Amino acid sequence: MALTLTTEDKLEYQWYPINGSQIQFRIKAPHDAHIALTTGPFEGDPMWEVFIGGWKNTKSVIRKNRTKPDVSEVASPDILTADEFRGFWIRWNGGYLTVGKEGEQEPFISYVDPDPFSVTYFGLCTGWGASGEWLVEARCIAGQGGGNTSSNSVQPSAPADYQLGSVCWCDAASGALPPGAVVGGEDDEPLYVGRANHEGALIPGKVKPSHGVCYIAWGGEEHAKPEYQVLCGCNPIWVPVSGGNLPPNAVPAGQTEDGEPLFVGRVNHEASLTPGKVHPSHECLYIPYAGEELSFKDYEVLTG
Repeated sequence: MALTLTTEDKLEYQWYPINGSQIQFRIKAPHDAHIALTTGPFEGDPMWEVFIGGWKNTKSVIRKNRTKPDVSEVASPDILTADEFRGFWIRWNGGYLTVGKEGEQEPFISYVDPDPFSVTYFGLCTGWGASGEWLVEARCIAGQGGGNTSSNSVQPSAPADYQLGSVCWCDAASGALPPGAVVGGEDDEPLYVGRANHEGALIPGKVKPSHGVCYIAWGGEEHAKPEYQVLCGCNPIWVPVSGGNLPPNAVPAGQTEDGEPLFVGRVNHEASLTPGKVHPSHECLYIPYAGEELSFKDYEVLTG
């Protein structure tokens, strides 16, 4: 679900509470898409601002606290258009702020702030002769948004949409990978950390892009899911464990049909490093592999 809104040519931010440490959006505007990251629903210090397609669609910049010169600047001719929506992502981790295009892993502009702050709100606006139409990924928004929107029912993420620092789960399908997708393993290609619904459970597994599915393990078998979610926006830390002895900072990533939390794990098997689900009460990791659900007592678990 996406939040849709229109911003006028007036350089006046519309504010929304942020969920996690990234936002994903699409914008249709001739130039000057402005995004602010703040500690509250207002302009003030501290504040980061990202201007995409500024100066009549010739360059993009990042600035802090409305001061000059801008802290980061790149040429970006024709990055926006009034004819179609174009997608972007913004992520921050401590003082490291990055901005990239939808479908691209690498940012086109970044900034390291030696004096970072905790972002709790973002604002959107257009100006300098431009108005804009926006589509903002709803799972980035905490609770009910404000401002002029075409929807009055923006809901907080469900409990399973676990947020940890810059981590979030992003909807995907048919082998697609959202920006910042987390690599969790490798066989003949990178395998990504994903999860999918099955028989009333939300189960962590592996996304294999060339197959167009997320594979999950359940009931002794491997199941292929063409619609899934992908873990995004973090640098994973994998910790060796044995049995059900999980560290306290293991990252919850799903739940069984009975409501027991599941975690993300991985293991080397048959020359493949394969992600799967850690089932604490079973004291093991299950991975989907070659049509089967395989269990392992010694494995690595994702922590944050």
